[in-house]
Amino acid sequence: MPGTRRDHIKIGQNVRIVQKQDQRSGKLTEGIVSKILTNSASHPHGIKVMLENGTVGRVKEILN
Repeated sequence: MPGTRRDHIKIGQNVRIVQKQDQRSGKLTEGIVSKILTNSASHPHGIKVMLENGTVGRVKEILN
């Protein structure tokens, strides 16, 4: 599931994000959501989150 809608993302979910410096390469980082940083209901490039390890990026995939 893509991470473009805020209501699809919950704290504690396992997701794959793209960090700012990895946007060109498309390298994804996997982790658990600790904070949702985007306030709007949706964002075309993905909702910005902070993972439990402090990494910040935009959600590209929500894992089950």
